[in-house]
Amino acid sequence: MTQTVSPATGAGFSHEQRRALTVLGISQTLGGAGMAAGITVGALLAQDLLGSTGLAGLPAALYTAGAAFGAVGLGRVSRRFGRGPGLALGNGIAALGSAGVVAGAAARWPVLLLAALFVYGAGTVTGLLARYAGADLAPPERRGRAAGTVLFAMTLGAVVGPNLTGPTGDLADTWGLPRLTGPFLLAAVAYVAAALVLVVWLRPDPLSSAPPQAPGAAPTGRPTPGVVTGATVMITAQLVMIAVMTMTPVHMADHGHTAQAVGLVIALHVGAMFLPSPLSGLLADRIGGRRVATAAGAVLLGAALLAGLAQPTSVPLLACALVLLGAGWNMALLGGTAMLTDAAPAENRAAVQGLADVGMSVAGATGGMASGLVMGGTGYPVLAVAAGALALAVLPAVAMSGSRPT
Repeated sequence: MTQTVSPATGAGFSHEQRRALTVLGISQTLGGAGMAAGITVGALLAQDLLGSTGLAGLPAALYTAGAAFGAVGLGRVSRRFGRGPGLALGNGIAALGSAGVVAGAAARWPVLLLAALFVYGAGTVTGLLARYAGADLAPPERRGRAAGTVLFAMTLGAVVGPNLTGPTGDLADTWGLPRLTGPFLLAAVAYVAAALVLVVWLRPDPLSSAPPQAPGAAPTGRPTPGVVTGATVMITAQLVMIAVMTMTPVHMADHGHTAQAVGLVIALHVGAMFLPSPLSGLLADRIGGRRVATAAGAVLLGAALLAGLAQPTSVPLLACALVLLGAGWNMALLGGTAMLTDAAPAENRAAVQGLADVGMSVAGATGGMASGLVMGGTGYPVLAVAAGALALAVLPAVAMSGSRPT
């Protein structure tokens, strides 16, 4: 594909690139509203239909498995056809999965529900993959800010989505559908709208208008130190964050906290995962992705120590710990994204980025499963401190071992 765009002026963006970033932001806002459906009612739907609290964790496992497959497939589509078609396809897949969830719940057919949740997960990975499209559009010295802006846009929809659970549930009930399917009705509409926004207005395609590679980036498809370093940073941070986050609600419930208190802590954590994105991206541009990733190791350690050593009865301390956990993850994600994008070969960049996010999905699943075993055997404080120690041991060491400044 060949599209001619106006050259960027200095360190800024051309008019076409700014327009493309705006379109990406709109699609991300819509996609964030769709993503909130799975977080809000996915487990409740599974529990209701399967009749087992023990199986209520299946949606999270299916999202993760679907996200891994989606990251591989969408990365390949983007490499061949462009970033816009890849992201539009991902949103379309998420819409199809959302509709399947509604149909499975309405028909009381568990097999359809679970299969649809897998498809939904494969599509929702688009929200994270879109940050690479933002980085594609920017000159090397502004890639962090561009990726952070795109990632931040997703939070706007994610905040609004859960607040529409009541109204969408009323709508579902009016149509003779289970009330819990309401958020997935919203998700289906939101993801279709996001796909249409990309198909109609995303011009130029981020990959076709990407500025030249940063000096020193590899010209071939071979893995490079920068690619491996960036991917390792993101994968490690994902494992640490998921391990602590997953067991925090269990830890709080074991010490008598209400569902409202648990929900508040997790909501603050999710906000901290995405809201600092513009700042983390700016830091990656100003001081380099390696230094941001190094700092993320210290932030994650501080979060884990606070979580593990805080009085279990203190909601404010646990909330602070989870906010720090989300912020540290955000720093590692954007620092790693900057390193990987700078170092990835231009002709293979989308596929490499997709594989890195597959690693993140696998790490998330591993962290989620291992955290239960560790907590059951040694308790939450040991789990939290061990996760923080892993972050401090791996992130700075890996980030600072890069052979090229970022």
